[in-house]
Amino acid sequence: MLNLMKKEFQLVVGWGTVALFLVFGHAMMAQDDLFVRGGLFVWLFVVIMWGAFTVVRHAEEIAHRVGEPYGTLVLTMSVTIIEVSFIVVVMLSSDADSTLARDTIFAVIMITLNGVAGLCILLGGMRHNEQTYNLHGARAFLAVIMPLSVIALVLPNYTTTTEGPTLSHVQAIVFGILTVLLYGVFLAIQTVRHAGFFTDPVDEGDGEASSEEEPAFVHDEEHGHTAQTSTLYHTVLLLLALLPVVLLTEELAHIVEDGIEASGLPSAVAGVLVAILVLSPEVMGAVRASLNNQLQRAVNISLGSALATIGLTVPSVLLIGVLSDRHIVFGLPGEEVVLLILTLIVASLTFNGPRTNILQGAVHLVLFVVYAVLLFNP
Repeated sequence: MLNLMKKEFQLVVGWGTVALFLVFGHAMMAQDDLFVRGGLFVWLFVVIMWGAFTVVRHAEEIAHRVGEPYGTLVLTMSVTIIEVSFIVVVMLSSDADSTLARDTIFAVIMITLNGVAGLCILLGGMRHNEQTYNLHGARAFLAVIMPLSVIALVLPNYTTTTEGPTLSHVQAIVFGILTVLLYGVFLAIQTVRHAGFFTDPVDEGDGEASSEEEPAFVHDEEHGHTAQTSTLYHTVLLLLALLPVVLLTEELAHIVEDGIEASGLPSAVAGVLVAILVLSPEVMGAVRASLNNQLQRAVNISLGSALATIGLTVPSVLLIGVLSDRHIVFGLPGEEVVLLILTLIVASLTFNGPRTNILQGAVHLVLFVVYAVLLFNP
C-alpha cells in the first residue's frame, strides 16, 4: 500500500487539492492580490498538468495491453474530457458570448497538425531518414477533420440567420448531430471495421516488426507493469486521476479568465492555455513514439487529438449554447481562416504518400510559428 501511494502520489495531491478548494476555495478565490492569484494559478496549473500526465501514463499502460488503435483512443478521449469540461465551465459562468471554444479548437488543430505532427516528422526524419505509417488511417483522419473543421470554424462566418460568426439554434442542433454521427462512424471504422488502417503497415516484414515489439515488452517488464498490474488496475487509477483534474478546471478557468482580462492579453490566449494543458502529455508521447520509429502511433495521437477535439467539443458546446439560449461565436477571423485552410491543404499533401521526411516536418513547423506570431500580433 505504501509503495502504491509513493508511485501514485499525484492522486493524493490531486484529491487533497480538491478537498482544500471545497473547504477554503471561496475565500481563496475572493482574494484580489496579484501574487495570491498568481500563486493559485501556478498551483492549479501544476496539479492539473500533473494529473493529465498521470492520466496519459495509465492510458499508455492500457494501450500496451489492448493494442492500437484502442490505446490511443483511450488517451485522446481522456484529455478531450478535460478540455470540454474547461470550456463548458467558462461558458456557463460568463454572461457574454465566449470565443473560448472556437479559440481552443483552432489552437488544438494548429498545435496537433502543425506543431506535434511537424516536430514528430522532423525529429523522426533526422534520426531514421524516412519513416512509414499507414496511409489509409491518415487519410481517414483527414477525411473527417477537413469537413468538420470547416463547418465549425469557417461556415458560421457566412450564415445569415444570425448576426456575426454564429449559428442559429436549428443550425447548431443539426450540425451538432451530424458531427456526432460522423465521428461515431469514424470510431466504428477505427475500432471495428477497419482497425488495421490505424496500425503499423503490414509490408514492414514480420521479422522487423517482431524486433520492434520485443524491446517494448522488455521495457514493460523492467517497470513491472506487464507482470504485476492489470488493465482494470490502470483503468481505475486513470479515472481516479481524471476526476480531480475535471473538478479543478472550474477554479482554473475563473483565474485564467480574470487574468487575461486584467493583463490585456488577446482572448485567444485562453484557448491556447487550455490546448497546452491537455496536449502536453500527448505531445511527449507522440515525439517519443516518432523517435522510436513508431510514426503510426504519433500519427494516431496527433490527428486523433484534433479529430476528438472537433468531434466531442463542438457538439458539447453547441448543446450548451442551445440549452442556455445563447449563440456561440465559432467563426474564425479572416487571417485564421487562411491559416486553417493552408494547414488542411499541407496536411493532405504530407499524408498523401507512404513515407515522410524532414522537409514535410519543417513545412508544418513553419506554419505553427506563423500561427504563434499571429496570436500576439494579428
